[in-house]
Amino acid sequence: MRVEHLELEGVLLFVPTPSHDDRGLFTRTFDAAIAAEHGLDHTAFVQDSQSRSRLGTIRGMHGRSGRGEAKLVRAAHGAVLDILVDARPGSPTFGSHVTVRLDDVSFAHLYVPPGILHGYQALTEHADVCYRIDREHDPAEDLAVRYDDPDLALPWPLPVTAISERDRSAGSWKELRSILSA
Repeated sequence: MRVEHLELEGVLLFVPTPSHDDRGLFTRTFDAAIAAEHGLDHTAFVQDSQSRSRLGTIRGMHGRSGRGEAKLVRAAHGAVLDILVDARPGSPTFGSHVTVRLDDVSFAHLYVPPGILHGYQALTEHADVCYRIDREHDPAEDLAVRYDDPDLALPWPLPVTAISERDRSAGSWKELRSILSA
């Protein structure tokens, strides 16, 4: 398994090496020892979730206030373009974003540290995304920024076919910045 350090501090991409044969394939999608080599405590993850989206659906941009939350994210079926925005005040990459394609070919896991906004768009007819999260969900700590905020100018590759009312009516990056700096 290869580990890549992406442009936002603390963001990691774990890329396994699938074995293919006439039956199909086998791959190790997570390895606690490799995670530990890169500073992750695999026992800290307390919740697993899965979403299914259709082509063009956007989910995001979401984050958590307080201590934030860390996530391991992967596409179990299909493909998504995952987008992360650094919302950590004082970070040298505050306000910057990074994009990663997650799919059921590479089986890469994306580690999203606390303080990062997260969202994705389904690139295939159906896309199943699995999350391993280090905190129980508390709706009172939810943060969201509009997926099409002009100050972020996020590079969604497809027209939006579906989005939740919550994501459509989320606040602006400017409003979140003022909350985070208060």
